Amino acid sequence: MNASKSPGPLAVTLPGRPCSAAAALHVVGEKWALLAVREIFFGNHRFEAIARNTGAPRDRIAARLRALEQAGVVERRPYNERPPRYEYHLTASGRDLAPVIRALLDWGDRWVNEVPPVVMVHDPGNAGERERGDGEPRDGHCDGGGHADERERGEGSGPSAEGAPGDGHGRAHDLDAVWVCRTCGQEIATDTLTADVRAPGWDRAGPLPDPLPDRLPGSLPAERH
Repeated sequence: MNASKSPGPLAVTLPGRPCSAAAALHVVGEKWALLAVREIFFGNHRFEAIARNTGAPRDRIAARLRALEQAGVVERRPYNERPPRYEYHLTASGRDLAPVIRALLDWGDRWVNEVPPVVMVHDPGNAGERERGDGEPRDGHCDGGGHADERERGEGSGPSAEGAPGDGHGRAHDLDAVWVCRTCGQEIATDTLTADVRAPGWDRAGPLPDPLPDRLPGSLPAERH
């Protein structure tokens, strides 16, 4: 990370510990905001679909989409002139939330749902074939034969979409992601992580006590040597 990087356009001063997680949650931490990002990531760009699939009240999801647009997480693109109609697409900032959505899906699969309602499918054959800028493949695009939704079910004329672990090169398969450190190349376990607090005046336990004054009120200044 570049320590000299200037604050981002969304930087705000929040109560409590200075932390990028708190700053990020200030922008996208509300439930409907993340679910709207999920729907756009899934390829649903129009308001009706986003409102329906999130289950949010229409006024609430409209407010969240406006806030996400103001924050630079989504952008509107016209798809009809008369009357004017717009679709919502993820910006680069919004696309960087894909690992967050995936992590929430993984956590929900492990600790909440007995059967995963949604499975992310990794399709190396779609690399470089994105045209919408949101991360979803082009309509009907697939490799290995068969339609994209068939391949998610392991159907179609191509090889099995599931395959054996480590044997999914070049064909679609259920995503089995791990967290790897780019510096050392090692897979990360949570018990190998510690927080190195670099915000002035804070450590892991919380705010540091104010430093003692050089001298008490009314006392003589210390002699200089």
